[in-house]
Amino acid sequence: MSKPLRVLVTGAAGQIAYSLLYSIAKGDVFGPDRPISLVLLDIEAMMGVLKGVVMELIDCALPLLTEIIPTSDISMAFKDIDVGVLVGAMPRREGMERKDLLKANVKIFKQQGQALDQFAKKNVKVIVVGNPANTNAFICKKYAPSIPPQNFTCLTRLDQNRAQSQIAARVGVSCQDVKNVIIWGNHSSTQFPDVTHATLKGKPVLEVVKDDNWIKNEFISTVQTRGAAVIAARKLSSAMSAAKAICDHLKDWFHGTPDGQWVSMGITSDGSYGIEKGLIYSMPVKIGAGQEYTIVQGLSIDDFARSKMDATMKELIEERDAALQTCEA
Repeated sequence: MSKPLRVLVTGAAGQIAYSLLYSIAKGDVFGPDRPISLVLLDIEAMMGVLKGVVMELIDCALPLLTEIIPTSDISMAFKDIDVGVLVGAMPRREGMERKDLLKANVKIFKQQGQALDQFAKKNVKVIVVGNPANTNAFICKKYAPSIPPQNFTCLTRLDQNRAQSQIAARVGVSCQDVKNVIIWGNHSSTQFPDVTHATLKGKPVLEVVKDDNWIKNEFISTVQTRGAAVIAARKLSSAMSAAKAICDHLKDWFHGTPDGQWVSMGITSDGSYGIEKGLIYSMPVKIGAGQEYTIVQGLSIDDFARSKMDATMKELIEERDAALQTCEA
């Protein structure tokens, strides 16, 4: 067996982590032959709860799980990690404004960016889940200048999964039959779920659905507001589906995407599709065997798509500027 992969999960005593840790430790994400050293970070007040999580992981008797390190010490948590799954953040609750989340969470991700810079391996791969995810990933990246910008991503796979499932349910097929849905922009209510280039059993989705009004209105709105709808129903955030999406994101990043298919990830923009360089913006990517992703190029963008993509970019620029102001205050 190969050397254990050192995987950090922050917010490890929380809901999303509780749905996530088993899949990581079992081998569903990084492979059935890859041992895992699991580092679990949470605040001191949550150490009692985290102790119970550790007990459960031990009781699962997972062959690939070689080590569990629970800690509230950020320097210990980030030491020599290969993968950082940054879940821990103040969760959005019903009625909360996004700007309130930003102020509460951005300083956490500044500190974690500095910890990544100081303690993590320089080839560490980072996925930011805590919201506002794109902007938190941007701040992490800014404060970890020794790590390549392309190693910082944020989770928009949940939005892609939601979009695929909405299309599949509309037509009455399995969600695996829907491919190449794109999420452009921010993991927020301005995101643009785009099915212009998507296929359903090899046929263009637009030709199969045959309802342009539904696509441009109800479909987009449902995906954009799905997180808030789950909170309204559960009184808690969407933990199970977020954990599944994190697994999807990391599995594709480490093992690659099938030929002819792409996935959505929040990544550092290189200026493609007119998106401001340096923003963490969700785009369609293909991932090769070497764990390197490339932006899918040459997709046609009509006026409707352009307006949606620009609107979510505008929000991201405003969030970035507000975050930088908070960090530098």
